[in-house]
Amino acid sequence: MLLDPTHPVKNRQVDKTSSTVSTLDDLATRASYSLMDTLTCDPEATDDGVDQAPRQVFSGHYVPVQPTPIDDPEYVAHSKDLFHELGLADSMAESEGFVRMFSGDLSQVPAPLRKVGWATGYALSIYGTEYYQQCPFQTGNGYGDGRAISVLEAVINDRRWEMQLKGGGRTPYCRGADGRAVLRSSVREFLAQEYMYALGVPTTRSLSLYVSKTEKVQRPWYSEGSTSLDPDRLVEEPVAISTRVASSFLRVGQIELFGRRARKREHPSALKELEQIVLHLIDREYAEAIDSQLGIAEKAVLLAREFRGRLTSLVANWIRVGYCQGNFNSDNCAAGGFTLDYGPFGFCDAFDPYFQPWTGGGRHFAFWNQPAAAERNFAMFCAALQPLLASDKEASQQLDDIRSGFVAVMQKELEAMWSAKLGLDRFDASLFGELAQLMVQTPVDYTIFFRELSSVPDDIKPLKKSFYRDPDEEMDKRWSEWLVKWKSLMLNRSDANNDQVRLIDDVSKQMKSVNPKYCLREWLLAPAYQRAAKGDYDSIRELQVVMTQPYAEQSKAVEDKYYRLKPQEYCNLGGVSHMSCSS
Repeated sequence: MLLDPTHPVKNRQVDKTSSTVSTLDDLATRASYSLMDTLTCDPEATDDGVDQAPRQVFSGHYVPVQPTPIDDPEYVAHSKDLFHELGLADSMAESEGFVRMFSGDLSQVPAPLRKVGWATGYALSIYGTEYYQQCPFQTGNGYGDGRAISVLEAVINDRRWEMQLKGGGRTPYCRGADGRAVLRSSVREFLAQEYMYALGVPTTRSLSLYVSKTEKVQRPWYSEGSTSLDPDRLVEEPVAISTRVASSFLRVGQIELFGRRARKREHPSALKELEQIVLHLIDREYAEAIDSQLGIAEKAVLLAREFRGRLTSLVANWIRVGYCQGNFNSDNCAAGGFTLDYGPFGFCDAFDPYFQPWTGGGRHFAFWNQPAAAERNFAMFCAALQPLLASDKEASQQLDDIRSGFVAVMQKELEAMWSAKLGLDRFDASLFGELAQLMVQTPVDYTIFFRELSSVPDDIKPLKKSFYRDPDEEMDKRWSEWLVKWKSLMLNRSDANNDQVRLIDDVSKQMKSVNPKYCLREWLLAPAYQRAAKGDYDSIRELQVVMTQPYAEQSKAVEDKYYRLKPQEYCNLGGVSHMSCSS
């Protein structure tokens, strides 16, 4: 079901005076390491977590790893919303112990917090095709969390949260890289998670962001003003560690890894390890929906059905807000059904069905094709579950039926989403098809167009605020005719009454609750992280304030700065209009 953006995710009232966690000692009392305590450790791992060199990991669900702290960490930002939700005092974000822990140094954490984190392996599928060659050993046993290290699971307010460092140094899965994230990509992910949560889109969350005052690494990036598809120089950038938070970081690719091993009988415990990771996924993400007393075959079938519902709703929400994942491989697909891994993502400016911010992503991961990419990931998820159903033909058939029903469920979600964006009580394919054509041919700014339409204008003049070029007389006529058709359908809703003024007001209010006013555009992000690299974090914090209120009518100064078309100087600019990587 399409997430209702008016739900408490956006409108909750948090008691900001009720913080009960003000020290790491307080946080330690809430620690509960379910993954490490219930799943199987790699038998070749070291107890102390000094295990940073690339190597093959043949079995087990995780590898204990010590993060590599960044040098001289400095506070950049934290999520006040998440801190308050977790009951953390804001002062903790800049306290010595908290900064030390969440910039990668676990050596002094108080018990029962642990002095090692953990990294996990996963398989890679690209658009439904299994790959092995990205693993440096060509076996698939060296692919996984190369620079992401989880450092804590905690139960807070009756919910389990996992906290994971991005850029925390090398792990056995690092494939020879340095395990670092640069400030640029860390700012992007930190703000994107904040923004998506405020939009009402299921996502990992941002906790904190720290940058090293002295440590830098080289990365390929774009020269100033470059329109090249690929970076044309090496730049030295400050390293950073962001902490992202979720109910779990279990991925489709992770389930796939154990499904492949069980299918190929790669070791004697392969089938058992698949069952363990599936049951752990259910416990972490689907416990309320799946009866713990059921057998494994029944649980697997229900898991597939529940995940299908979440994944289709998620992708419909992505399209609702103009988001493109860019690299939607199975390893970037959270098995809990939320947005994971903000790498080469982007938000539409001028509407293009084939918008793709990542130069290596191709059309199969483009904006309009995300439902098809999701279907491929779901198919791989179902295939990974199949070894658990080998002796149950009925359950196996049920799983096949759920998999084959993905397209129909996805279409239903999309139609419900488009109806909501257009203020209609039912989807009209003809009206929508004509609109999509007009949006491409004009072209229009995706966010501004739907926000202006949400005011239910009398003519097309307000809509022209979203046009990237002035329409000719013929295009003017087509837009006017479409607007008349749309308003006629909107005014003839099945729930309409005789009071048209009230109806229009109600529809406008509903449309504004699903069509955001403010968009986290790359041309807003780029100047912010460029200033941050020079030690000026004000732009990041300003963006954070604006983008955590994306549906609100903010001040005129905010509107003038953030509610406008993409400036010409940013069009086709490398690192803004497109990027080859995110680092």
